[in-house]
Amino acid sequence: MPSTVPSSPDRRLLDDDLLAAVRSRAAGYDRDNAWFAEDMADLTAAGYLGALVPESFGGAGLGLRETTREQARLAGAAPATALAVNMHHVWTGVARYLHERGDSSLDWLLEEAGRGEVFGFGYSEPGNDLVLLGSRTEARPDGAGGYTFHGRKIFTSNSPGWTRLGILGLDAVSDDGPHLVHAFVTRSGGGFEILDDWDTLGMRASQSRTTLLDGAHAPAERVVRRLPVGPSTDPLVLAIFTSFEILLASVYTGIAQRALELAVEAAHRRTSLKHDGRSLAQDPDIRWRVAAAGIALDGIVPQIDRLARDVDDLVDHGSGWFRSAAGLKVRATETARDVVDQAVRVSGGSTYFASSELGRLSRDVLAGIFHPSDAESAHSTVATSLLGPVE
Repeated sequence: MPSTVPSSPDRRLLDDDLLAAVRSRAAGYDRDNAWFAEDMADLTAAGYLGALVPESFGGAGLGLRETTREQARLAGAAPATALAVNMHHVWTGVARYLHERGDSSLDWLLEEAGRGEVFGFGYSEPGNDLVLLGSRTEARPDGAGGYTFHGRKIFTSNSPGWTRLGILGLDAVSDDGPHLVHAFVTRSGGGFEILDDWDTLGMRASQSRTTLLDGAHAPAERVVRRLPVGPSTDPLVLAIFTSFEILLASVYTGIAQRALELAVEAAHRRTSLKHDGRSLAQDPDIRWRVAAAGIALDGIVPQIDRLARDVDDLVDHGSGWFRSAAGLKVRATETARDVVDQAVRVSGGSTYFASSELGRLSRDVLAGIFHPSDAESAHSTVATSLLGPVE
């Protein structure tokens, strides 16, 4: 079945002036450990938070393929801003994924996103390496089909900005046995505390603070799924996994693309006494490093494009999505780290100063290690796909 949203890589919501303004603020946000308030205002005004929302719901109607390209461009200007906005895009991407496959359970999310609500992603927990397959957060039934949530969520990006928070908890008390509860709470509904604890090496403007849930309430109409604990190919789980991994890969690829641009500029700018004052762009070792970075990066971009296009075109990979998307995320984030490292070596000692954009990128790109799926989880997923489960 063809996608209901035509995908064209040429449609853009982020013009060059907007990206230039975003880039001009990134260093200040990083220095001050400040949330990207002005960026958020500009992106909202440009309609960017509605990128994946269909036009019929008041959005821009871009496909996932187009949005990954926009996210890479935004990440090249301001990685932390792109990462935080990414979590909103994940949810609108999930809702769009379900809607296009005949599941209307998150149509309300598309409607609210089209009206300007901002969605956060509150799934990560300390010590929970099961991610979507388990939870340390208590989901307590309210007796009317809803739940209150009690627990600690970490890396809640865009903490100052979300108005709706998607959360996962464990209902361990209902008569039908333990179930994972996927639901949404509102900022105005209370029952939570956001800690001012985000003081990190990189991705500082994302303000991905810890969220303490202590009675945050999701009424029955905002409970999206109750699923058995453990592996699942429920469409919601597939939608979350694919949207999260593909969009995340695009952010880190955008960082790598910008790092390569800076490496090329540095190679032409820097000169060498050893080579009679000629630019380092003529040095064979520097040329090799730049080429190695370019070769690595050239292999990632079409992979993102292909998987995003498959989502847009409603291709059904079934459980194969877990292998494909997890592998993409690991390849993209590891490649981005390698590209940034080569760029730093090409650019020299000036990168070590706090004022260096490339130095900031070298800190931001490290965060890719910590997002799910991490390397261990991805290897386990692929090993199971190839060899079967461990007996």
